[in-house]
Amino acid sequence: MSLRRLLAGALTLLAASTIAVIIPSAQASAATCAAPWSSGAVYVGGTAASYAGHNWSAKWWTQNEAPGSAQVWADQGACGGSTPPQPGSGCNYPDWVAGQNYSTGAIVRYTNGNYYQATHDNPGYDPTISTWYWSPYTCDGGNPNPPGGGGFVVSEAQFNQIFPGRNSFYTYSGLVAALSAYPGFANTGSDTVKKQEAAAFLANVSHETGGLVYIVEQNTANYPHYCDYNQPYGCPAGQAAYYGRGPIQLSWNFNYKAAGDALGIDLLNNPNLVQNDAAVAWKTGLWYWNTQNGPGTMTPHNAMVNGAGFGETIRSINGSLECNGGNPGQVQSRVNAYQQITSVLGVAPGNNLYC
Repeated sequence: MSLRRLLAGALTLLAASTIAVIIPSAQASAATCAAPWSSGAVYVGGTAASYAGHNWSAKWWTQNEAPGSAQVWADQGACGGSTPPQPGSGCNYPDWVAGQNYSTGAIVRYTNGNYYQATHDNPGYDPTISTWYWSPYTCDGGNPNPPGGGGFVVSEAQFNQIFPGRNSFYTYSGLVAALSAYPGFANTGSDTVKKQEAAAFLANVSHETGGLVYIVEQNTANYPHYCDYNQPYGCPAGQAAYYGRGPIQLSWNFNYKAAGDALGIDLLNNPNLVQNDAAVAWKTGLWYWNTQNGPGTMTPHNAMVNGAGFGETIRSINGSLECNGGNPGQVQSRVNAYQQITSVLGVAPGNNLYC
């Protein structure tokens, strides 16, 4: 609802009575889902919206800020509607079909055997991207069973061991909070594959940021180069505003636009969120890892879960600049980091380490 319509409604109420009290929409109970959150709607303090299976209450006026930010929204708890499969339910949920329209709350079985629930209406997007969230059961002979493990495969102690000199901005809690955006990350396949993927991501991140030391690109002379004015939306934050930020050094206005659209965050107009909010920074890294082929032939996520190996993640990030003899020293640096991290996680690095 637009702000103009909200004001018009208030005037109508005042005209109907000499005394009128305008009360924000009541918060829906945890048992009933409020109307789904909409990026284009305006919410005032106290209004409710459902998102990712929870009801949320706006703390103040907001628009285009997805629920999940503790600064803007208060979590009112899980809400009703469809629920994830429970033990003994028989797992009678349909297989996901690419291109088929799904409504908010729909549950499907993905090709990896896990169940996913739609966070909002979508035209058959892949469940491992941010329009879905993972439901914690798989099917085995019609009976759902919790998958092995639980939580992120890298503990906080291991994270601190891997990055002893990291910048305090790159928090473990920020990384864990970002995982909900891409639930398939480090959560697909065997426990070995999950750990290998986590190690591969952290190794590339370590290389890009000097061991999680740098938040922004250090060569400021490059900053004005990352604005492509051929894009219809231009560079509203300024020509020099789209320099590298975050764990995979997100850069260029079109990448900020694409990442923001995927994550439900306006990064085109607010690129500084990537250097000021740890969870947002990690999400942009996960966005690239899970959805972008880059100069390669597959996403880094697919490279790890489909057995192509760590070398293909390098190709997807820096392609010919490093691979096929482009810069063997940089490739070796990434491989060294990967081998060190797999050692910390207690897992073999696997094959095809180079590109």
